[in-house]
Amino acid sequence: MINAEQRQLLHQYIILDLAIKSLQCDYKKLEQLKMKAIYLPFVESLMKSVRQDYFNLKRKLAKQKIRVVGWHRIDAYFSDVRIATAGEDEMLRYANQALKTGVEQLLIKLCPPV
Repeated sequence: MINAEQRQLLHQYIILDLAIKSLQCDYKKLEQLKMKAIYLPFVESLMKSVRQDYFNLKRKLAKQKIRVVGWHRIDAYFSDVRIATAGEDEMLRYANQALKTGVEQLLIKLCPPV
């Protein structure tokens, strides 16, 4: 059984994972721009920061014998995340819009003010 603190760590882990995937997708698109020399270093430094947090959190969860096994998209609004723990597997349901908002808030927080 996952307690409230572990659930919070898992939520942060999922947000970081989605942020990395989103930045990787955006990076591929930015490589095609004429002004890529301006944008790519910024995105690279942002990805480096997010990856560092991601791997630190992944290690922390691994010490507690918790890992994310897989995603299952229910519909346009919800997704299930399968979590493996030392005792049993659990399924957590997330609203896709809430995950998207969480990723946006994280990236805004990490971006330097313009």
